[in-house]
Amino acid sequence: MPENSNGPQSASATPLELLRTPPPRERADAARNRAAVLEAAARLFAEHGVAAVSMDQVAAAAGVGKGTLFRRFGDKAGLASALLDARERVLQEAILSGPPPLGPGAPAAARLAAFVDAYLDYLLEHLDLVRMSETASPGARYRIGAYRFWHRHVTILLDGLPDPEHAAHALLAALAAEHVAALLPELGERRVRAGLHQLVDRLG
Repeated sequence: MPENSNGPQSASATPLELLRTPPPRERADAARNRAAVLEAAARLFAEHGVAAVSMDQVAAAAGVGKGTLFRRFGDKAGLASALLDARERVLQEAILSGPPPLGPGAPAAARLAAFVDAYLDYLLEHLDLVRMSETASPGARYRIGAYRFWHRHVTILLDGLPDPEHAAHALLAALAAEHVAALLPELGERRVRAGLHQLVDRLG
């Protein structure tokens, strides 16, 4: 892996900065409704678990109509994705401009290990939400804008491999929410994290 690789390696590649999750642009009243919905959803999900909360309950707690909620977010998976947006932007900014080794300025191998740790921390904190957003429909995970960011970042860091794009997908597959949720009860967080670092070492 090349050292201190934090930008696209060819003119045809999409710059990593352009793949960031953009903040929503909306009218002030729409922004207020969105904030109320997300606050209510976050509270209800934390209190009762994602699976136990209905869209009707979220609408009632937020003081908005069900029609407004469904038009804005589509379904509970869309609501989960919206809740994750702000968390994803924090991690993306740390990758683009934060201190090393997660941010620029460290060797690619160190940055990749730091990314795995940071992403796993994010995933474990929001596992049910990420799992819902990734499994809402077949292939949903790969249509999420944030996935394209993670994949591009890992591809850049694996630039020295024969097929870095495939290797990036393979590493990110081990970080899929459904996969991690299935392993945790049997292996525990420590072994899951250690196994991911062994995979990173092999790619290096």
